[in-house]
Formats: sequence, structure tokens, C-alpha cells
Amino acid sequence: MPVEAKICGLRTPEAVAAAVEGGARYLGFVFFSRSPRHVAPTEASRLAATIPPSVKRVGLVVDADDAALAVLLRECPLDILQLHGRETPDRVRQVRERFGLPILKALPISEEGDVRAARAYEDAADLLLFDAKPPRGATRPGGNALAFDWTLLAGTVWRRPWLLAGGLEPGNVAEAVRLSGARAVDVSSGVEDAPGIKNPARIRAFLDAVRAIP
Repeated sequence: MPVEAKICGLRTPEAVAAAVEGGARYLGFVFFSRSPRHVAPTEASRLAATIPPSVKRVGLVVDADDAALAVLLRECPLDILQLHGRETPDRVRQVRERFGLPILKALPISEEGDVRAARAYEDAADLLLFDAKPPRGATRPGGNALAFDWTLLAGTVWRRPWLLAGGLEPGNVAEAVRLSGARAVDVSSGVEDAPGIKNPARIRAFLDAVRAIP
């Protein structure tokens, strides 16, 4: 079974093209104003229009209310909503039912207790994303170029598909998959020259490394 990849925080046609041509399964757009990867819904819509139907368009939001989500989805067509804040399982269910889109719930991991706590989301979300817990004082919940102990996920079995994120880049993604057992990975800062500045060559290198994983 090949490993799937998500490239998150896309903001330019060149980065989108590199991700599509390299075989990414998911492309992520960040709708969180404090992120250096933030993109306006209208601009994301223009970028999304170039993405083939086989590639899923993911919109990342952080603790967004229904009004904000309604405006976002009116301005930008998306296939999946990524909830990357402190949304409870009940809130995940509410968003899923209200807007009728699959939900990818991001869950911060730093210790075994975090893995156990993630079980509460298995019946609420359609996909799970395990990311490194942000450091104290961080201004955003993800995209901090931090990894966690990937062996915390080794041997775990989940009722939902899941992705591994946090500190991944072309040189370590194979090891991350080997240690965690992930069959899908998510990268953002690991394919950038600077926060929010995607490097198409690094995107291609990351996707090449993913394709080479047995």
C-alpha cells in the first residue's frame, strides 16, 4: 500500500503545480490569520480551480464558528475541513453535520496520554492527523517544524484513516513512516525556504521520498 501525502499551507500556483504533479493526495490551504501560510478564501479558490478532482482540497481552520465557516465555504470550494484548534468531539460532529463535509481533526501529541485522548475523536471525525504539540507561547497550533516521538503511534490501530505531521521533511519522512507505521503524511514547513514560502523543488523532493517508501 503506497504512502499518501498532503502538502499544506499552499499559497502560489507554482507550489500547487509541484504538489499536483508530484502526486500529492491532499492539498491544504490555511485560513488562520496568525499563520504565515494564511491565504484569503478568494485566492485559495483561484488556486483550487487548478486542482484535478482526484486531489482533495483541504481547508485548515482553527476554532472557527459556523458563521466563519459558512463564509469560507461560500467563497472557496473544499473537499475536506481540517479542524486544527481545540474543537471538542461534539464540535467536530456539529461541523460535520452542519456543513456536510468530511472532517480531518488535528490532534497534538507529545506523550502516551495524548494518544489515548485522541481516541475520543474516532467516531466524530472522518480522518485524524497527529501533529506535534506546539511549544508554550506558540501563536499557532501547527506548522512549527517540530516533531514528536513517532514510536508513540507504533502498533496502534485506529478506526479512521490517519496522517502523521510535525517536523517532516524529505530527509526524514521514510524514517518517520517506519517508526510510526503511518500510511499518510502531512508536510508544511519541511518544504519551505522560510515560513510561508514554499519551495517547489523541496515539494517535489518530499513527494519523491514518499513514493520511494515501501
